[in-house]
Amino acid sequence: MQAIMKTKQEKGFEIREVDEPELTHSTDVKFKIDITSICGTDHHMWEYDAWAQKRLPPAIPFIAGHEVGGTVVEIGPDVKNIKVGDKISLECHEACGTCYQCRSDRMHICANTKIFGVDKDGVFAEYAVVPELNAWKNDPDLDPALASIQDPLGNAVHSVFPKGLTEDEGIAGKNVFIAGCGPIGLMTIPVVKMFGAAQVFASGGGRNMQRLNMAKELGADMVLNAREDGDKIPQIIRDATDGNGVDILLEMSGNDHALRQGLEALTYGGRVSLLGFFPGPIEFDINSLMVSKGASVYGIAGRRMFQTWQAMRGLLKSKDFQEKLNKIITHHVNMADWEKGMLEIHEKKAIKVVMDPFK
Repeated sequence: MQAIMKTKQEKGFEIREVDEPELTHSTDVKFKIDITSICGTDHHMWEYDAWAQKRLPPAIPFIAGHEVGGTVVEIGPDVKNIKVGDKISLECHEACGTCYQCRSDRMHICANTKIFGVDKDGVFAEYAVVPELNAWKNDPDLDPALASIQDPLGNAVHSVFPKGLTEDEGIAGKNVFIAGCGPIGLMTIPVVKMFGAAQVFASGGGRNMQRLNMAKELGADMVLNAREDGDKIPQIIRDATDGNGVDILLEMSGNDHALRQGLEALTYGGRVSLLGFFPGPIEFDINSLMVSKGASVYGIAGRRMFQTWQAMRGLLKSKDFQEKLNKIITHHVNMADWEKGMLEIHEKKAIKVVMDPFK
């Protein structure tokens, strides 16, 4: 079969002919890739930036990609809840099931996590094999493109509900600041709107007006241009919230200036979700911006397994929510033309790129 692979410890991917994968465990599921989407992680790996140089395993080559919608074609004899013909997506974090975190209901931060398309073969190919546990069964009528972006959507939902829906204090009536208008930041806007946020503020870099305009279209009450508004952003937000600031900060940019501005805009007793990866160490006044504010701070890793997926299933029953997500998908390419899609992202012409199967 054909596959898009990371073949060298340098910039780039490559299409290669490889053996079609086979079931190796009795609980494995094999599926045909119907559609995939390009993640920011894939872009980092393609670019081979500082993050990729530190993170990528020495075991190269491997098949890239982890965002997917597919159709099951074969199952192992001990597979219980998946059958041939089912439509599935992939939970890309493979947990060990035996570490302290896995055995205390925190599988999403398994100490021995392996990520498909990073630590092991992914889904930028014609077929893939994964454990049944990682195969999420979709509504058969779900748009395949939306099926493929549930991984990043799950990042958004997890950021909004870091403790899980059953334990979280909720969004309804709260003021929310989303720092960063990349694909996940944009997805978060309709999520918090669906759950009843009072006011939604979103900020992003001024060089990409497409994303700022999209934030407004998706329902943000106020969209702030980080280039133009800069350090005025916290005061603008306080003025719009009767001087209180926001109840919830969702940091999705990985930009230290955005983090500081978000913390300055946070009300006392507010909570923070940190999803964005920062390029290196950052400095800010933690005493005044976190400790004295009594802020609750959560690091967001992947999706809660599998509370977040259950929440997404409910959200995706809404046609209005589906329509908003579809706006974020700005480009379709074929997997054979993967480089075109990657360049559209790199040149900031695309928001989210999905790839159809190899021709």
